[in-house]
Amino acid sequence: MTESGVERFELGGVDSLVRLAGNRQDPALLLIHGFPNSSGAFRDVIDALARHCFVIAPDLPGFGGSEPIESPSFKRFAELIDELLSRLEVETFHLYLHDFGAAVGLHLATQAPHRIRSLIIQNANAHESGMGPGWSATRAYWNDPTPELEAQATAHLTFEGTRDQYVAGLPQDLVERIDPRLWEEDWRIMSQPDRLRLQRALVLDYRNHFARFEDIANYLHRWQPPALMIWGRHDIFFELDETLSWMKVLPRMEAHILDGPHLLLETHAEECAALMTPFIRRLKIGGAA
Repeated sequence: MTESGVERFELGGVDSLVRLAGNRQDPALLLIHGFPNSSGAFRDVIDALARHCFVIAPDLPGFGGSEPIESPSFKRFAELIDELLSRLEVETFHLYLHDFGAAVGLHLATQAPHRIRSLIIQNANAHESGMGPGWSATRAYWNDPTPELEAQATAHLTFEGTRDQYVAGLPQDLVERIDPRLWEEDWRIMSQPDRLRLQRALVLDYRNHFARFEDIANYLHRWQPPALMIWGRHDIFFELDETLSWMKVLPRMEAHILDGPHLLLETHAEECAALMTPFIRRLKIGGAA
């Protein structure tokens, strides 16, 4: 059965949007977006990937077209995606990790390592080496969650901060390749009071992802999942040292550092699709997937 389009599911009691594409008989590929966008981040790569995979790209709760949930956390998000996979009768899958989506996806991977066919790592943080001076206010808030420190740690939850996720630190020629309507729409959705509350909660909950770095490292070291890295080198949120940490723990990983931003698919979708599709195809042909 071939799927193509947007569907809605009730997950955890709330309405959720999911993009589906490809043949259900093919290996599944779970695409998990980051902050501040949605599954729309994958709009320019889904068709290419769906030629080889059954693509599943949900909007996380409170993002895009999915309603917020009470008591949001990355662990809870992972539980809801696991519910979605069960509804779709998906047992094993390739897993795309990016930004907040890495905190969700690595919950799934560490809880059930045998389900992971491969990892595609795109500006995804799982090592302290990736957390530079820009994280100081957030880490202070994690250690002492007072209202004053919360205000500093969540100062990016503004229109300007949303725009910066796309263009901060980029050379001008790359900025000009990104449509401003993207961050305008992200902020329109995120600025709703219930969704801003969810975003503030996630800033604090990210400390639990940070606390799991050793468990994640143990998973990667033991299981050595096939892996592809596609990384935007102009990322101002995760230090470039993060790429070396991934390569050290996954020494057979295929790694590509591109002249792009944190939100790499906004400027290099064609290049990323051209790297992802043969990687997945080789695993399928070689029997690893």
